[in-house]
Amino acid sequence: MKLSIITPDKIVFEGEATAVTVPGTSGSFQILKDHAAIISTLEDGNVIIQQGKDEQTLTIKGGVVEAKNNVVTVLAEGILEA
Repeated sequence: MKLSIITPDKIVFEGEATAVTVPGTSGSFQILKDHAAIISTLEDGNVIIQQGKDEQTLTIKGGVVEAKNNVVTVLAEGILEA
């Protein structure tokens, strides 16, 4: 599925992912291929991007996520660089 993570300043990540875990307001949840359409608010926390066996973690400062038709868009208020 296609994943985009965007802040007001820049595109932080754009590419293919096999799974994405996001820090939802009511708790973290994972989005996989063919996930039902969803829009959710996000808290400060980690976004875990899985690409096959590879895994990457980004820490965001709140935002929103939308998943629809295997396209996942995370609009983050900011990103904490490691």
